[in-house]
Amino acid sequence: MNLFCCLLWGFMSLAPRFLPAQTMTIEEYEPKSTLVVPAHPIKHAKYPFIDVHNHQSLTMSQSEVDRLKGEMDALNMRVMVNLSGSTGDRLGQGLASLKRPYPTRFVLFANLDFSEVDAPDYGVKAAAQLARDIARGAQGLKIFKNLGLTLKDRQGRRISTDDPRFDPIWEKCADLGVPVLIHTGEPGSFFQPMDRSNERWLELKQIPDRARPPDRYPPWETVMSEQHNLFRKHPRTKFIAAHLGWLGGDLGRLGRMLDSMPNVYTEIGAVLAELGRQPRFAREWFIKYQDRVLFGKDTYAPEEYWVYFRVLETADEYFDYYRRRHAFWKMYGLDLPDEVIKKLYYKNALSIIPGIDPAGFPK
Repeated sequence: MNLFCCLLWGFMSLAPRFLPAQTMTIEEYEPKSTLVVPAHPIKHAKYPFIDVHNHQSLTMSQSEVDRLKGEMDALNMRVMVNLSGSTGDRLGQGLASLKRPYPTRFVLFANLDFSEVDAPDYGVKAAAQLARDIARGAQGLKIFKNLGLTLKDRQGRRISTDDPRFDPIWEKCADLGVPVLIHTGEPGSFFQPMDRSNERWLELKQIPDRARPPDRYPPWETVMSEQHNLFRKHPRTKFIAAHLGWLGGDLGRLGRMLDSMPNVYTEIGAVLAELGRQPRFAREWFIKYQDRVLFGKDTYAPEEYWVYFRVLETADEYFDYYRRRHAFWKMYGLDLPDEVIKKLYYKNALSIIPGIDPAGFPK
């Protein structure tokens, strides 16, 4: 016993040398992996791709557009869809800025003006304006997340995504043959309590405004149900549900939605972290729904595309995502078959977005 006590005392006297006082927070903790596995980083996509979810300024200078085009070439991005196309004269500015110098490399989607949303004939007039925007050169319509979440009428009532005043707009899109890329809601975790079980806790801690508490916002299921009801109400209209419809963490449910709504497609912008943590099931899902998914990125940073390529094209294991607050977990490659990658990268977009030049894409 005396020997044991002496050894214990000796260890305790040395412990401070090996166990310094812990002042680091969980936000600062960034462990370096010691795992050594084959790695195949990719900076240039295997096939030319169309990014259907991007946002760029409408007033870029010629040198800025030239720089952007050069970065696209380095990534093998053949076409970029700028969803922030605005409407009317602002749309015209964007078309002049991007499409005049490079007519085959950029696509612009129009947006809605909600300033007269309370007017009795709002939907009819907005549909007419959209027709003018399409005639001017827009190739689709983008709906931002304010519809169904924060957009209110003059009485302060939230306007739901499936509000009938918008019906003429969706029908006009069907008549014109242009898709609607629609962002509805936010990740489900943003609507949950910010406690120790919320896997987006770090993001909500760093960016508190992303929280959607029940005293200020409708429930997540309500918001998403309104979107799905919109899809059902307008079967002639092609909808692209942004961000995997916030169902990247429940691909089975997303698949059932696609099964029941043949007019709906989806895209992978800003939800790669969901796919990279379930490589086997996600691979099976992509193969099954290969005709319904498009490539999108959302925020623009060339080096972040490299992680997309690696997740989609390789079978690499346990590598970093590009933004820790979205995913404190590691990524795994899906190693998608070539034909699935081609459909994801460009074939599906070519089939539903009118007017994209098919030159430069493999058959």
